[in-house]
Amino acid sequence: MSSVRIAYQGEPGANSHLVIKQNYPDAEAIACASFEDTFALVESDGADLAMIPIDNSLAGRVADIHHFLPTTNLHIIAEHFLRIQFALMAPPGASLDSIKTVHSHVHALGQCRKIIRMHGWTSVIAGDTAGAAREIHEAGDVTQAALAPPLAADIYGLQILAEDVEDEAHNTTRFIVLSPDPVRTAAGNGPVVTTFMFNVRNLPSALYKALGGFATNGVNMTKLESYMVGGEFTATQFLAEVEGHPEDPALARALEELRFFTTEVKIMGVYPADPYRLATS
Repeated sequence: MSSVRIAYQGEPGANSHLVIKQNYPDAEAIACASFEDTFALVESDGADLAMIPIDNSLAGRVADIHHFLPTTNLHIIAEHFLRIQFALMAPPGASLDSIKTVHSHVHALGQCRKIIRMHGWTSVIAGDTAGAAREIHEAGDVTQAALAPPLAADIYGLQILAEDVEDEAHNTTRFIVLSPDPVRTAAGNGPVVTTFMFNVRNLPSALYKALGGFATNGVNMTKLESYMVGGEFTATQFLAEVEGHPEDPALARALEELRFFTTEVKIMGVYPADPYRLATS
């Protein structure tokens, strides 16, 4: 993976950066200002892959991502789970007693309420966690601290005042790896996840009938999310994930039945199930 360029949203030290370092240590991680920039960089050949957060065990789906998935030409080729760990970090010389304000992304602040409330600190919303750490480094003010992944402290020269300050130990984010090439894992090489989009026909009970084939064929569906299409309030487009490979007889039959009740079925990725998924199932 030494020549692979992986784009991610956020600043150096963000959780997306951390999951790249853990799973692709020899890759070049490229920071992007927004998810839109991240997708565009890969689509324009400025990067080989994108590392994108898609779900969090506390906050649910990452809403911004789901604006891009239905229309992107990129393909999901892998998934990775990251236990989210926040550290309280501040400039050298700071202490828990000197801190007055804590800066971070709004979700991080919401996931670390206990320590903030315990010390009576004031929360200040920043664009992202790693960006908050950079801003604290630049300010050099011992009354200000950031909540960010521990990697950010190393990058920005901050001292960690407290580790693992998140309220819930099970806080986990699922990331997907997107590629311009439709690389599908081969059948018969272990547990596989298949992700696909579909539009149901405008018929009574169309969704019920479309999903019936998965139940009758014993296919486990692990995700089903709806989208508004064309500005209408009636949801007709869905993102689904199932356990299995499209070449498996059971899933092949289920997908064939699905097509009878849909106007479009788009396979977005066929990739190995992450070990974390298997350990928690």
